[in-house]
Amino acid sequence: MPLWLQAGGWGLLAGSALVLGALAGYVARLPPRLVASVMAFGAGVLLSAVSFELIAEAHDRAGLAPTAAGALCGAVIYTGCNIALARRGARHRKRSGGGRQPSEAQQSGSGQAIAVGALLDGVPESIVIGVSLLGGGAVSAVTVAAVFISNVPEGLSSAAGMRAAGRSPRYVFGLWGGIAVVSGLASLAGYTLLGDAPQVILAAITALAGGAILTMIADTMIPEAFEDAHLLTGLVTVSGFLLAFGVSQAGG
Repeated sequence: MPLWLQAGGWGLLAGSALVLGALAGYVARLPPRLVASVMAFGAGVLLSAVSFELIAEAHDRAGLAPTAAGALCGAVIYTGCNIALARRGARHRKRSGGGRQPSEAQQSGSGQAIAVGALLDGVPESIVIGVSLLGGGAVSAVTVAAVFISNVPEGLSSAAGMRAAGRSPRYVFGLWGGIAVVSGLASLAGYTLLGDAPQVILAAITALAGGAILTMIADTMIPEAFEDAHLLTGLVTVSGFLLAFGVSQAGG
């Protein structure tokens, strides 16, 4: 199978977890503490992937300066976009609790803002999957696994919040199905558009994605994880972190 097609397929696979999570979050009435625990686990997985896959990989490619510059740029870009979206009703797009996400009647345009926010959260992860194929023809299984595992609680929590805000199944599953497709396209773009890029550019882009993902974790995932915090939340987060780290070491 051509590598460009593999890149798109891996991105689509990782993005499909959003649909699975959304199905669980929209159909099932899950206890808030369970949703918070699942989100905490996903946050731990992504924190590990950012640390040991993205930032470490960028550093190995080009050193500290491009890595730090890329990560800071990713954080600044994500923060700026997130502030703009928050003003349009997408601030709590990953929150599952009722009354958090505004309905369209409460804030016109909030549905569109939430959709754009979902893209903002998912595209950096997918680009990195495509870029990982450039190193030698084998996708980073750790990155794919981390994105897949973390996408389940993202879709679950956000869909539960959308249901509480009165959004229709057509909107919810149309949104997450569309994001899954875009994830595949973003991964494809990461492979095809950056194939001839020098190592320093690849390092900067990988670090940029890492900075954006780390900012996303702090801005959207951790607040949901600790909204209904219980005494085991920290342990669950560390469990997710260690799982991803173990997979990384096994793959290395």
